[in-house]
Amino acid sequence: MKTCNILGVNINVTNMKDTVKIIESNLEELKGNYICISNVHTTVMSYENEEYKKIQNEGFMALPDGKPLSILSKIKGFKEARRVTGPDLMGEIFEIPKEKGYTHYFYGSTQETLDFLKVKLLNRYPKIQIAGMYSPPFRVLSNKEDQTIVENINKTNADFLWVGIGAPKQEIWMSAHKDRVNSLMIGVGAGFDYHADKIKRAPRWMQQLSLEWVYRLLQDPKRLFSRYLNTNIKFIIYAFKVGLGGINK
Repeated sequence: MKTCNILGVNINVTNMKDTVKIIESNLEELKGNYICISNVHTTVMSYENEEYKKIQNEGFMALPDGKPLSILSKIKGFKEARRVTGPDLMGEIFEIPKEKGYTHYFYGSTQETLDFLKVKLLNRYPKIQIAGMYSPPFRVLSNKEDQTIVENINKTNADFLWVGIGAPKQEIWMSAHKDRVNSLMIGVGAGFDYHADKIKRAPRWMQQLSLEWVYRLLQDPKRLFSRYLNTNIKFIIYAFKVGLGGINK
C-alpha cells in the first residue's frame, strides 16, 4: 500500500473502493489489529506527540478522513489520493452482502446514542448482524474492568469492532488492545452519532470543497470553535515550517 508521510504520519494513499477491498481480502489476518481514521486534528497531535504518532503509524492503516490530507497527498504527487471518511467507510462495510456473515460490535458513546444507533442501523441495513454494543464509563477503567470488557467482546467473535470514543483516546485504546481483542478495530470518532442521526453530514458539495468542518462547526460551535481554530492554524504553520518538500519529515 502506498503512503504519503504528512508531518510524520504515514497516511494511506487510497480510495473507498480499494480500502474496502483490502479490508475484505485480509480480514482474518487483520483481526487483533486496528485502523486509524486520520484528520487534521489527529495529524497535528501526532506532530506534537511522538508516542501518539507512533500509535498512528503502527496500525494497519491511517486513512485520510480529512480532505486536507488527501489534497496534500495529491500535491506530493499521489494524484490518485482520495478521502476515506469514517462514517462512509462504516456504511460501505455495512452494505457488504449478508452472505459474508460479518458481525459488528460497537464500543463507545453513550447508551442513549447506542440505542438510537441500533434502531437506525437495523432500519437502514436490515441484514446487518450486530454482535454487541457497549458504552464504557467516562473514567479510567480498572484492569479487572478492562479485562472483563475484552472477554465480553471476544465472546461475540465479532469481525469488526467499531470504536467511537474520540481522538486521541480511541487510538490509544486500540493500540493498548492490539492482539488482545480478536476483531479488526476501527476508530471512527463521531461515526456513531452520524449513523444514529444525531449529527447531520454536510451536503456533498461542502464535502468536496473541504468545507465539512464549517458545517460541523455550525452544529456545535461551543465545543468545536477553539479546537478547529487551534488545530487548523497549527496545521498550516507546521506545513510551512517543514516546507512542502519536507512534509515527509
